[in-house]
Amino acid sequence: MTAIVVDHRKDRKGPGASTPPPGDDAPMYQPRRKIYPQSVSGTYRRVRWIVLLVTLGIYYLLPFVRWDRGPGAPDQAVLIDLPARRFYFFFIEIWPQEVYFFTGLLILAAMALFLMNALAGRVWCGYLCPQTVWTDLFLAIERLCEGDRRERMLRDAHPLTTEGVARKSAKHMLWLFTAWWTGGAWVLYFADAPTLVKELATGEAPLIAYGAIGVLTFTTYTLAGLMREQVCLYMCPWPRIQAALTDEDALNVTYRFDRGEPRASLKKGAALRAAGEPAGDCIDCGQCVAVCPTGVDIREGASLGCIQCGLCIDACDTVMRRVGQPERLIAYDTDLNIRRRQEGKPQQFRLVRPRTILYSAIIVLVGGIMVYALAVRSPVGVAVQHDRNPVAVTLSDGHVRNGYALRLVNKAPVETTFVVTVSGPADAALDIVGGVAADGGAVRVTVGPDQTRELRALVTAAPLPAKETSVPVVFHAVDASTGIAATVDDTFRMP
Repeated sequence: MTAIVVDHRKDRKGPGASTPPPGDDAPMYQPRRKIYPQSVSGTYRRVRWIVLLVTLGIYYLLPFVRWDRGPGAPDQAVLIDLPARRFYFFFIEIWPQEVYFFTGLLILAAMALFLMNALAGRVWCGYLCPQTVWTDLFLAIERLCEGDRRERMLRDAHPLTTEGVARKSAKHMLWLFTAWWTGGAWVLYFADAPTLVKELATGEAPLIAYGAIGVLTFTTYTLAGLMREQVCLYMCPWPRIQAALTDEDALNVTYRFDRGEPRASLKKGAALRAAGEPAGDCIDCGQCVAVCPTGVDIREGASLGCIQCGLCIDACDTVMRRVGQPERLIAYDTDLNIRRRQEGKPQQFRLVRPRTILYSAIIVLVGGIMVYALAVRSPVGVAVQHDRNPVAVTLSDGHVRNGYALRLVNKAPVETTFVVTVSGPADAALDIVGGVAADGGAVRVTVGPDQTRELRALVTAAPLPAKETSVPVVFHAVDASTGIAATVDDTFRMP
């Protein structure tokens, strides 16, 4: 097995240099060490708070948003109606046969993820991933109950006291409440939210709703509260995929070792500079490691554990301001720019390049196709399936009859009457079981609002000329009130 280690330490000299990586005799797996992320303030911390509030606000409150779709239709803005096999998203209604819209959404999500990676590495992981968002919320609850990093470490290092038990109990109770409400909010997307809340409170909700809430409560509590960074380090496949997709122009949270090395404490660094010796701006305070939610030391180079959240940037900037040094010793940067600065060349940021153009073009193309499909889709539809056995029947008068399963689709919120006709075979006559005969050989069929109706259709025609075994047949269905038409092709066959 070949291992590739990305490490800048080989170029570092001086008192602050790190020790070399472990050799072949090092264990493959290290025992887990508990991570105590420290609170921090700054630009990226504020961005994360905003993202957390917006995303969780949408998740928890969206089921209660109403949208009027007319009489008889659900008025929940976002609803996955499994019994009716419908997905409602504000003014959009998706039917099961329109699964291609979900395919388009999956393509858009993948391309957006690839584009974010090409621009700024694992920015999805650092700001938008549900695991990150809920872990951030659970960490905030932990700090509220048990204090910041130093206090939590001191309490864990000493035997439990009455106060410690009370604080930990409060923390876990709040974690469980948050996890429970997370599961409860999820099931609200599958039924009318106010009604389901009332049923849940009175014990009248379906058993599957309580089961789903229980499972999601357990998983949220476990993943966001207990496992935390272990999910990012070992369970999530995206860090491995991202490492294969990235390139040298992607912006990543980077320790600018060209400026920071060799490391030295503040006093030692000043003494080295006074003596004309090299000294970097990094004072080896360890704040970048203390605030990292996954316990990564960004100074050791690229790491799969880094979720690109930028908290180490805020921590380092705070320290740099205190010691009178320029900010952004840690920043969103590239290794290519570090090499360019070492060579005396100006920095170069290439956000627009072939892969970002390609991803953006695919997003625009797929998004445009989906918008066009939504704009031109018809509220009526028709589908047929030819009988398999028998394929055709010869009647006593010599005519041939073919049978079909005819399905009419009415996506409108009102009852619709369809006028169905058939064309193709010579002297074709249409008969629909359950329909009403109309002028010109047409048949009138009524379909309820937002429903489909399957009927038995019989097409009778004169025998085909010799050597012809089949001819095309076309079914036409026209909405009698709006004139909107739908057609479907099949074949008329000989016995």
